[in-house]
Amino acid sequence: MLIKGIYVVGVGMSKFIKPRGEVDYPEFGLEAAVKALNDAKINYDDVKYAACGYVYGDSTAGQRVLYQLGMTQIPVINVNNNCSTGSTALLQARIAVGSGMVDCAMALGFERMARGSLGSTFTDRTNPMDHVTMVMAGEKGFEPKAPGAAQIFGNAGIGYMEKYGSTEEHLAKIAEKNHRHSSKNPYSQFRDIYTLDQVKQSPKVYGPLTKLQCCPTSDGAGCVIVASEKFVKEHGLMDQAIEICAQSMATDSPRLLTTDAIQWAGFDMTVAAAKEAYSIAGITPNDVQVIELHDCFSANELLTYDALGLTPPGKAHTLIDSGDNTYGGKYVVNPSGGLISKGHPLGATGLAQCTELTWQLRGWTGDRQVPNVKYALQHNVGLGGAVVVGIYKKANNNPTQPHVGYNPAVEARPITQEDYNKACSKTKRAEFLEAKL
Repeated sequence: MLIKGIYVVGVGMSKFIKPRGEVDYPEFGLEAAVKALNDAKINYDDVKYAACGYVYGDSTAGQRVLYQLGMTQIPVINVNNNCSTGSTALLQARIAVGSGMVDCAMALGFERMARGSLGSTFTDRTNPMDHVTMVMAGEKGFEPKAPGAAQIFGNAGIGYMEKYGSTEEHLAKIAEKNHRHSSKNPYSQFRDIYTLDQVKQSPKVYGPLTKLQCCPTSDGAGCVIVASEKFVKEHGLMDQAIEICAQSMATDSPRLLTTDAIQWAGFDMTVAAAKEAYSIAGITPNDVQVIELHDCFSANELLTYDALGLTPPGKAHTLIDSGDNTYGGKYVVNPSGGLISKGHPLGATGLAQCTELTWQLRGWTGDRQVPNVKYALQHNVGLGGAVVVGIYKKANNNPTQPHVGYNPAVEARPITQEDYNKACSKTKRAEFLEAKL
């Protein structure tokens, strides 16, 4: 049983950029970690446990990043859970605090990806997705030139359209919205606004999905500091603290391997995780105002409206028709621009979602601020499969302001030597000063 009163006290992220190999993962990871530590007004000595998420990299890459802050001999756990890696790291950090093991933990996620669509890294062994891929190939065929993930999510979207009457227009409207939202996010990989016609007329990728409805591969990092209520009070952080009201992870149901294409995208596990999260938090979907959900493809955002209970079953498209998925509507979904436009460095995505929601709950996000936010909802899914659904609220109603010399929610600055000096362990700082002398 986890203790109550677990809080996000610091967040930080790098810009998400095209994977050109210009910046390596230790730099991305250090930037995000320093920003989160500075936001939390602590240094690395205060962190007693770290969970580091990445998908593409050798073992112990987390240690390689964190040793730059100091070799303090804390436990460092490296996490790989496909596209839900970042939120899985956050779950591990929350469990470390919630179990009473530590009072302060870090979740760090980073990725340096190859150009082009995702593919298998290891071709000499069983692919973890072989079972669902074989089911899909038997039902729909398999296009060797189309990305496998696009086929899974594209067929899931087609299945939803055929069963419930949504259309390709609905999918395009989701992408148009997310590109529009990202224009106000300085961390987004893409900030261009596209018309609905431009989205629909962009090159076809698979089925109804066009290029502008698919997330890009990306490089970048995100970091979240999690702390106990005791730590928060001792460090005077309650005004900026964001309570993790609930967090639930689920994996696939047996329906993954049926002919229901909607299930190939992990629909059932999102339903299960969302129901548990709402129950733990003691709220319903109607209590939520802002949502960061896993729109790796526009089709998945459509399905997820239904799976999260934002609409009655089979009515996901009505949220689009009513405008209740954007500013002025019932919910604002993906104010950051989502994966489609902000980018999707796999290990960082879940932590970037938490970062955006933390800034929204603090009221820091300027032109993209969602009004009157009380509850924020996070959804991060990985095929194979795992999903994490989280619910957040501000710890109190006291206003809080950025304290790092600028507002990181609306300005993406690189870290400085001063930022680093504040964040690193005292031992590391002493070594640096000695080296300078």
